[in-house]
Amino acid sequence: MYAQMVKSEATNEDPEKLAAFQARIDAGEKIEPKEWMPEGYRKTLIRQIGQHAHSEIVGQLPEGNWITRAPTLERKAILLAKVQDEAGHGLYLYCAAETLGVSRDELTEALLSGKMKYSSIFNYPTLNWADIGAVGWLVDGAAIMNQVPLQRTSFGPYSRAMIRICKEESFHQRQGYDIMMKMAQGTPEQKAMAQDALNRFWYPSLMMFGPSDKDSVHSAQSMAWKIKINTNDELRQKFVDQTVPQAEYLGLTIPDPDLRWNEEKGGYDFSEPDWSEFFEVIKGNGPCNAERMEARQKAWDDGAWFREGLMAHAAKRAARKIAAE
Repeated sequence: MYAQMVKSEATNEDPEKLAAFQARIDAGEKIEPKEWMPEGYRKTLIRQIGQHAHSEIVGQLPEGNWITRAPTLERKAILLAKVQDEAGHGLYLYCAAETLGVSRDELTEALLSGKMKYSSIFNYPTLNWADIGAVGWLVDGAAIMNQVPLQRTSFGPYSRAMIRICKEESFHQRQGYDIMMKMAQGTPEQKAMAQDALNRFWYPSLMMFGPSDKDSVHSAQSMAWKIKINTNDELRQKFVDQTVPQAEYLGLTIPDPDLRWNEEKGGYDFSEPDWSEFFEVIKGNGPCNAERMEARQKAWDDGAWFREGLMAHAAKRAARKIAAE
């Protein structure tokens, strides 16, 4: 099936080159930017890495507005470091995408025009401090589950970027779980806040892995090219199996009445998210879609003077170099 998918993505390309490329993928080799690759492979990477980069940048917004309201100076410093990390992750990923022949400006313009997306989870609001804990524990936990396999992805720059990103994401998850632990062990009101945050972020976190495999448009091709290593449903199952014992340790309840251990499969049975909600959020109809896009548009507009100045400076330097030669 995978071989057929590869052929269908690149019907106008040299069959021998396609076969040789797939052989390299199957042998576990890394593909580097200057090497030949099918156009479908390049476009798939641009879509995935671009969405990933946009998600890191937009992901600063739900947490950034809590920096000034963190309950202690230590929590403020930790959250500042985390938000700074997310900005760095976005930069690593934009750089990886640029090796594929697309500029950072083009990626941003695609986001602002609606041609590219970011993770649906960042269209949900952070209403109180417990939500910052839930974001770290659940959202970054799901991100790690998605991203650790990407350290073995077939495209070299993406694979290498993920090594550092995953190390930093593990810190992000730990700080979130620590917040939830303090809240769960605090006053009854604080524990109730932690439970409420879990209730609201549980299903959106499950949606982070993308639609179920039967509804996923790109998974089979991405698996064939080893851009993705695991299917959406495999990663979602692994996330649930890892997270349920953590919730039990906290004394919190996963908001799923159908959740139960399945001895036969060695994992939990659980309820699917409301996929109609997922697709509505993707379309731009989530609780914070408009707010997030307004923030990105404002940042883009406010930075125009700098981009213009930078380009003028680069042009001036190039002119001087030509004159000197």
